[in-house]
Amino acid sequence: MSTVTIVLLVILVILIAALIGLYFFGKKAQKKQEEQQAQIEATKQTISMLVIDKKRMPLKESGLPQMVIDQTPKIMRRSKLPIVKAKVGPKISILIADEKVFDLIPVKKEIKAEVSGLYIVGVKGIRGSLETKPAKKKGFFARFKKEK
Repeated sequence: MSTVTIVLLVILVILIAALIGLYFFGKKAQKKQEEQQAQIEATKQTISMLVIDKKRMPLKESGLPQMVIDQTPKIMRRSKLPIVKAKVGPKISILIADEKVFDLIPVKKEIKAEVSGLYIVGVKGIRGSLETKPAKKKGFFARFKKEK
C-alpha cells in the first residue's frame, strides 16, 4: 500500500472513533439534561413578583450568593447569564431566568413567574397579557427556503 492510502485510512479510523465517542457523550448528556428538567418541573412554584431590572451579565458580577457561584461549572462562570432582579414579597431577590423566558419578562411590571429555586422557568402576566416582540423580518434568502 502507498503511504497516501495508509494516511487516509488512519484519518478515517480517527474520525470514526471521534464520531462514536461524540455519540455516546451526547446520549449521556441528554439523559442528564432530562433528569435535571424533571427535577425542575417537580419543584417549581408560582410566585408573583415585581421585576425591577433584567440584564445579561457574568455570574461573578450578578450579585448571586457565593455558594451558588461556587456550585456552577467553571465554564459557565465566564459566560453571561440572564439575571433578573425582582421584588418577591417584601424582599428583593436576584434570580436566573431561562433563555426562552428572558425576552418575555417585562421590566417594572408585576408578573406571575414559575420559579424553581433561583431559576425562573415560566412567566405569566398578572394584569393583561405579556407583550411579545414582533417577529424579525426574514432575510432575502430565508424567504426562499422551504419550511419544514
